[in-house]
Amino acid sequence: MGTISSDAVQAKTGKSWDDWFALLDSAGAAHWPHKETAAWLLTTHAVTAWWRQMITVEYERARGLRQVCEKVDGFSASISRTLHAPAERVYQLWAETGLRQQWLPADPKIRKATENRSLRITWPDGTNVDVMFYPKGDTKMQLTVEHARLANAAAVQTQKEFWSAALVRLKALLV
Repeated sequence: MGTISSDAVQAKTGKSWDDWFALLDSAGAAHWPHKETAAWLLTTHAVTAWWRQMITVEYERARGLRQVCEKVDGFSASISRTLHAPAERVYQLWAETGLRQQWLPADPKIRKATENRSLRITWPDGTNVDVMFYPKGDTKMQLTVEHARLANAAAVQTQKEFWSAALVRLKALLV
């Protein structure tokens, strides 16, 4: 179950996956919305915020209520790359329209920008893209792209392939 072992869950929460799932089943959580399940974990068992979400999502997946990459507002595709360039340079290639057009075959709308740190983007189809820039020294950085509010699991795969190819083109401009 999940990406975290039952032993690790037990060590951090005092209960294994099977224990949590049995408690949630007996409480009727299979018929609750996500927020209600997370709230029950808080009020009934004082589970911390991160573990509430982890337990709720894993329970929903185990009971067929949620698929991998599915969130409350749709599906989400994420991709991350380490690039050998300063975060400032990579940010510039995203933020400046003329530079972005050299590698990204779309015309997104930047809703919010925090220079050299993040971009919140509305994609032409109305979905959301969040881009995060993490400096790892002067000449290296990690870039993460999350494309959210996708319609289904097939769209996740399509967007992962799209972003993988786009980041290859972006990386070519850094040489």
